[in-house]
Amino acid sequence: MTDAPPPWQGPLAGVTVLDFSRVLAGPAASMALADLGADVIKVEPPGTGDDTRGFPPHRDGVSHYFLANNRGKRSIVIDLKAPEGVDLAKALAAKSDILIENYRPGVMDRLGLGYDTLAAINPGLVYCAISGFGMTGPLRDKPSFDIVTQALSGALSVNGEPGAMPSRLGIPLGDLVGGVNGPIAILAALHERHATGRGRLIDISLLDGMFGMLSYLAQLAFFTGEDPTPQGSQHPNLVPYGAFSASDGSIIIACLTDAFWARICAALGRPELAGDARFATTERRRDARGEVNALISDFTERQSVADLVALFTEHQVPHAPILGVGAALAQPQAVAREMVVEVDHTTLGRIPIVNRPFRFPGETMPKPSAPPDLGEHSDAILREVLGLDDAAIAALRANGVVA
Repeated sequence: MTDAPPPWQGPLAGVTVLDFSRVLAGPAASMALADLGADVIKVEPPGTGDDTRGFPPHRDGVSHYFLANNRGKRSIVIDLKAPEGVDLAKALAAKSDILIENYRPGVMDRLGLGYDTLAAINPGLVYCAISGFGMTGPLRDKPSFDIVTQALSGALSVNGEPGAMPSRLGIPLGDLVGGVNGPIAILAALHERHATGRGRLIDISLLDGMFGMLSYLAQLAFFTGEDPTPQGSQHPNLVPYGAFSASDGSIIIACLTDAFWARICAALGRPELAGDARFATTERRRDARGEVNALISDFTERQSVADLVALFTEHQVPHAPILGVGAALAQPQAVAREMVVEVDHTTLGRIPIVNRPFRFPGETMPKPSAPPDLGEHSDAILREVLGLDDAAIAALRANGVVA
């Protein structure tokens, strides 16, 4: 008889993350580590907790925004304005592998929780500081939000419709980039620690991250000496590429090569266009953008989205219907990948949340735990991590150091 495999714990099982971050950039980074099995201890201030707990809309006092960025974590409330609270945070840092914070440079130092102080206590600590502009440069002390880094990176300038005021990206990439680059650097430093025995300080700038996200647009500016301009859903150099109206909605088409153009022409019932010299190359289609898009639109506007999906699928044309968020999360692909799961929340009961965005084939991965209520795990963390007894915990609560 074969024994059942042990429950999946994740590749970061046994790794402790002390998370002082709030709002989005830092919480996205720590959530990625929680998704991988780390024990993420979210340190929150008394009363309000993470700022996003106050972001509407709420259900039974719980913010949708907080729920979105804090699955799989535990919450402890510590008053870092009290010396005893700082001492408690230092004690937790001494037991942690990773620390994440996203205050402006210098704030953690003023609290007595800067890298040099904590590295002296725990030399193996991987300390990730996420900020809008990093620890150096003329903007280091400037406050930053998603739209600020979008604007300063050039990303906002290329988003929107041609000739119109640039638009903010609908997804807050200016913050979420910290949730991508932070874990990459953290995991590299954690790997390095196996060889050196020492942690390190990591400086993550959200603006730097947005520069990296410019990708080919930056290189295009280097090549041409001109700034890329907003193209709506269109591509500056690939045509047809973007959104087209149907009789009952919209659909996107993506033509990256001449072979795809031939397939599109066949789907339109106009195979002769594939050999038309006006559209024979990527460059010629780009230069004839208006004419090409008019040909496509004249066809798609007379068809339903469902008919276009069937037709383009048959002809292997890259395409997709433009779905709303609800329809996107309910589509068969999302269901097959279990990208929405129901979890038990302490206040709200059974709720849907977005699942981890990766799979380890061959492993049965449990659902992540629900985002925590404020201070939900304070006592458990003090007992398990610091070994405090009930009397010591009661004294900390009586003094307002923890809640």
